[in-house]
Amino acid sequence: MGKSIKFSPPRELGRTELVVITAMLMALHALAIDGMLPALDEIAGDFGVLDANKRQYIVGLFLLSTGAGTLIPGLLADRFGRKKLLMISLACYVVFGIGCAFVTSFNQLVAMRILQGLGSAGLMVLPGAIIRDQFEGDRMARVFSLISAVFITVPVVAPTLGQLVLEVAGWRWIFVGLSLMGVVMIVWAAIRLPETLHPEFRQEIRPKILGRNMVIAATSREAFGYVLGSGLVIGTVFGYVNSAQQLVGEHFGAGEAFPYIFGATAATMAVSSIVNSRIVERFGARRVSHAGLLIFILVSTLQVWVSHSSHSDSLLWFLPLMACNLALLGFLGANFGSIAMQPFAEIAGAASSIQAFVRMVLASVIGIVIGQSYDGTARPLAWALLSAGALALVLVMFSEKGRLFRRLHARPVPPVTIH
Repeated sequence: MGKSIKFSPPRELGRTELVVITAMLMALHALAIDGMLPALDEIAGDFGVLDANKRQYIVGLFLLSTGAGTLIPGLLADRFGRKKLLMISLACYVVFGIGCAFVTSFNQLVAMRILQGLGSAGLMVLPGAIIRDQFEGDRMARVFSLISAVFITVPVVAPTLGQLVLEVAGWRWIFVGLSLMGVVMIVWAAIRLPETLHPEFRQEIRPKILGRNMVIAATSREAFGYVLGSGLVIGTVFGYVNSAQQLVGEHFGAGEAFPYIFGATAATMAVSSIVNSRIVERFGARRVSHAGLLIFILVSTLQVWVSHSSHSDSLLWFLPLMACNLALLGFLGANFGSIAMQPFAEIAGAASSIQAFVRMVLASVIGIVIGQSYDGTARPLAWALLSAGALALVLVMFSEKGRLFRRLHARPVPPVTIH
């Protein structure tokens, strides 16, 4: 069994390069979101889109289709290996990205974005499976944090890069540039990324086996609350991204400074991810993330208060609080993800797929709802942040059976076999 899979231990690549390459693979997806933000107004003008909220579909439906597409790559990767599926996802990213550059209507652009999201969904699934192949426990949480730091740093500058492209060329060249980055990653991954699937963990492509693996990964109590909880808080970030150009650029009057302000708030996530990578092995992923979630709820409460106060139109009040919310996600996202993946060493692909599916679909729907609820104020976003944080706390307590701040080491789930 597994003779066709060549397992390469991480020392062939080195942990640093492994972290960077997996982070950059995920960053491609983030670049396809954040890099478009400065261009939304120009795209709407070119295609005669009058409804300001409709422009958000370029981002929101891309995220939703990515979520829908995450269900398949991990399952196939448990059979055929991580690398082959990554190559297919990268190819789809490039091909449909080029397609976006040549559309002649807004509906065609949205359709191409949906196809790009579906085809490249593996970029959100397979890096997690690769890391789970190599690490476990709080060390895995530390590696996830390092990946998050690189992953977040790249799209922090994406709006600025998008703005620079707009100043010298049209919005179509943003898609061309992203596709060229995809080509670079195809070459890099093909040459340097090893196959990490353990031969003895390879799963058969049989509906009963796949179904059981998916059920195990989806219904595990210790993972369930963390997957849904992360989907909720990530959904508020998507909501912020969807409405950021209108909220920050128009409501708060940032204008052309919007890309830099957006980048500055997002940069706090990179900083906190680096801090998390340094403390998580010492204190444990649960302790760090539980404390971060409680503080997130407190900051969100202040967001609601400010949005209903006389300071509701002040960027000087909104900006620090939003930066704090995003910074706290650096202590939530990577840790929640590693805790949720811990029990699934031998079905990491299936677990990564089903968890990414639930997380991305939930977050995308929430993001679209928040974006479409934009009413010219920061109130819908503020209430969403508070509601998501509070419900995430309830879900985490469910997974932890009511006890927070424990430090546990989950036991791997054995592979599913049919007798």
